[in-house]
Amino acid sequence: MTPWTLHPDRALPADPVTRPIAREIYQAVQDLPIVSMHGHVDVAAFADDEPFPDPAQLLVVPDHYLTRMLVSQGAKLPELGVGPADGPGFEPDPREIFRRFCAGWKHFRGTPTRYWMEHELVEIFGVTVRPSAETADQVYDQIAECLADPSFRPRALLDRFGIETIGTTDPAWSTLEDHARLAADLPGRVLPTFRPDPLLHPARPTWRGDLERLATASGIATDTYAGYLEALRERRAAFVAAGGLATDHGHFSADTTPLPDDAARTLFEKALQGSADGAGISTAEEAAFSAHMLFQMAAMAADDGLVMQFHPGVLRDHDPAVAATFGPDKGYDIPVVTEFAHGLRPVLEAFGSSESFRMIAFTVDEDVYSRELAPLAGVYPALRLGAPWWFLDAPDAMRRFRESATETAGFSNMSGFVDDTRAFCSIPARHDLARRVDAGYLARLVAEHRLDLDEALDTAADLAYHLPKLAYAAR
Repeated sequence: MTPWTLHPDRALPADPVTRPIAREIYQAVQDLPIVSMHGHVDVAAFADDEPFPDPAQLLVVPDHYLTRMLVSQGAKLPELGVGPADGPGFEPDPREIFRRFCAGWKHFRGTPTRYWMEHELVEIFGVTVRPSAETADQVYDQIAECLADPSFRPRALLDRFGIETIGTTDPAWSTLEDHARLAADLPGRVLPTFRPDPLLHPARPTWRGDLERLATASGIATDTYAGYLEALRERRAAFVAAGGLATDHGHFSADTTPLPDDAARTLFEKALQGSADGAGISTAEEAAFSAHMLFQMAAMAADDGLVMQFHPGVLRDHDPAVAATFGPDKGYDIPVVTEFAHGLRPVLEAFGSSESFRMIAFTVDEDVYSRELAPLAGVYPALRLGAPWWFLDAPDAMRRFRESATETAGFSNMSGFVDDTRAFCSIPARHDLARRVDAGYLARLVAEHRLDLDEALDTAADLAYHLPKLAYAAR
């Protein structure tokens, strides 16, 4: 059998004029260090530096891109190792989970998941046979053998993958103990990102408990609106002290309209009382409060310099029953139409020209790139346009992004690529794909005599490395 290999020109343009140019541009940037500032790999993986448990837990179970496709073809989440271990139908055998993944390999044809997974299997683990029901055990055994080698432990893979800096995503009440351990061993390498979302949505059933966690972590009582704000400020300061450079906000709406202080205080008190007696606040009131708190987060960012990453526009937990059983981020989150021009106006009016504030805006609504986000990023100094994210970090969507946003925002108002992944080994694959797509776009500009080759090479290096460093630099 011919060994399974990957074409060196994969994802580059097919036409013979631009492909050689794209190849030259890609080769110039393919080995640049990775700056992975927006992701969800568990910090404990690096702090503990233990071997990954098995191929299924590493590659299948944490990757909701992968599991959602298999679910769409009839698999059940418990069969893929997702959910409570004591739940009905839960599959405890990692080999059986991996077999289900390999048997469904054909379903990933044409998807970015296919590209990432084949890059991981071939380039990282040296797999030489394509996944299938027949080859599943062979592939599993080869990966398992690699994982037993100390060179495949998390910290070693940081070096192997060329990851210069990686950001984790941590709740506001995190003790940051793992980050303190890493700061001693890997200074400046693994950085915390402040994620306050659960605290900004008082209708969530966990809100009151999360307020108590915030109070414990900060040492500040959160039973008043003033104390709540002060506790958030204290935790932000703790993240800054731990090396954090950014916050992360995943709201449904892009609305950032502030409320008068009295009105915000009243809603906070009503929500606090309601979470105790079951009355709660209305949907409209919660939306107003969360929009107000986004403005407060921006105001705090202007004070402490944390870069505000903002990615609204996803209807989380589309199937409430699935969410209740398996928790969030299990593939049932769906993009919705999002409006930014009016939504971001309050924050940009207040801080859009501030030298101490930066926001990076992401979207999964492609229509707004050319209509709203590129024009906004193309004029407000504090706003950067985030890379295609989640459902859009696919080759054709990334090409469309470059074509729709560059003419208005230019390249300098971009933030570089973010991988947004829990699946650690997909990080180099995702960045590699982005570099190939950008090389193809830049090659077309060269072929059309819209850029000189030296300019394209310089821009490719910016997109791959320099712009993310600038976008997330301490302000």
